[in-house]
Amino acid sequence: MSKLWAGRADGKINQAAEAFNSSIRFDKRLFREDITGSIAHAAMLGKQGIISQEEMRTLIAALGEILSELAEGKLAVDESAEDIHTFVEQTLVDKVGPVGKKLHTARSRNDQVALDMKLFARSTAEEIKQKVLGLTDAIINKAEEYKGAVMSGYTHLQRAQPVTFGHHLMAYAFMLLRDADRLTDAVKRLNLSPIGAAALAGTTYPTDRFYEAELLSFDGVTENSIDSVSDRDYLVELLSALSLLMTHLSRLSEELVLWSSFEFKYVEISDDFTTGSSIMPQKKNPDMAELCRGKTGRVYGDLITLLTVLKGLPLAYNKDMQEDKECFFDAADTVSACLDVFTPMIASLKANPQKMLDSAKEGFINATDIADYLAKKGVPFREAYQLVGKIVHDALQKEVTLEEIPLTEYQKISPLFEEDLYEEIALQTCVNKRTSYGGTALSSVKKQIQIAREKVLSFAK
Repeated sequence: MSKLWAGRADGKINQAAEAFNSSIRFDKRLFREDITGSIAHAAMLGKQGIISQEEMRTLIAALGEILSELAEGKLAVDESAEDIHTFVEQTLVDKVGPVGKKLHTARSRNDQVALDMKLFARSTAEEIKQKVLGLTDAIINKAEEYKGAVMSGYTHLQRAQPVTFGHHLMAYAFMLLRDADRLTDAVKRLNLSPIGAAALAGTTYPTDRFYEAELLSFDGVTENSIDSVSDRDYLVELLSALSLLMTHLSRLSEELVLWSSFEFKYVEISDDFTTGSSIMPQKKNPDMAELCRGKTGRVYGDLITLLTVLKGLPLAYNKDMQEDKECFFDAADTVSACLDVFTPMIASLKANPQKMLDSAKEGFINATDIADYLAKKGVPFREAYQLVGKIVHDALQKEVTLEEIPLTEYQKISPLFEEDLYEEIALQTCVNKRTSYGGTALSSVKKQIQIAREKVLSFAK
């Protein structure tokens, strides 16, 4: 195909340079956005009298046909074209003749590609957000199922205090709800149309940028034509949001890997989301969780790629900015694939509450409750802390749990200990006493589940 920029130059460049310069192999996925934007542009040109109404109708009808033919597979993208914009325009000219050459009036590939990427980023962010909400819903359901299952809460990967499995899972639900918020918020900032900025300085034609923006469901237009074609903030912001989303998926992946190990046996991942070993027949490997954990670095890399591309670029458009597409496409595809696997993996997850409880009993995780017991009887907490530290030390030497220590031994440490101590340090009691807002008490977890469900529903409004 001939080059759109042929004129001053003859349009012929070194073969290796042409392959190096071409973006059609990856930007062809923007065909819907490119044609949708072109239809709106043709409508604006017709409304403003820049082209005739008949020309407008011809262009819009032909562009609609090209879109349908590409979507249905009746037309294939010619990868000899320099980019998707070249392919669409020349296919249009082949279909309707010279009138097709009028479509590019009052625009440049600079504002055209900026428009295409904003349209793609907007729809992609919405698709990913819906998948995030689907995973959130699956986590909430699982938390509801195991809201009363007592387990060890950890700090430093050491047993710390008793919580419930439902409470632990709800931490991830709220992380994901923030991820959905970030995607929503980023779309608000990107949803301004750049089309009409042309190459960088605007145009001499009497265009109506606001009309064109309205046709494409933008909230308004960008205010500065130079910024319009050189801005990729919205892609950086979305890549940052996707990177943080992957951080959350990776943390949960790590816990699934640990929890499903023979040493923990807290959960069982469905066979649908595990693999075996080619040599060890007993193995059940959590490969899907491990892959999500591994792919996190890939998304981080995409963010760093774009930040590095933009660093130090002079205004306005530079060819470097062509590199925005592959990293954004890759990150979006990677995150989407991880969410597609993660949601059913969580939905089919089975927990082992008895194993969790048995493990919790061995970790002295009710030690803080003994200190609180003394503190509520007037012992300064720091002093109570030191007394309980001695009790735990002695229990470790004797290889007994805190519940197994006789009351007489406790009373040697402090006469304030009474028979009610054992009820106070029972793990279920320890959990249900933590009624502070956001805590692990059953009533609190139920409230968290309710709030999270309401937040998920609010995104649909």
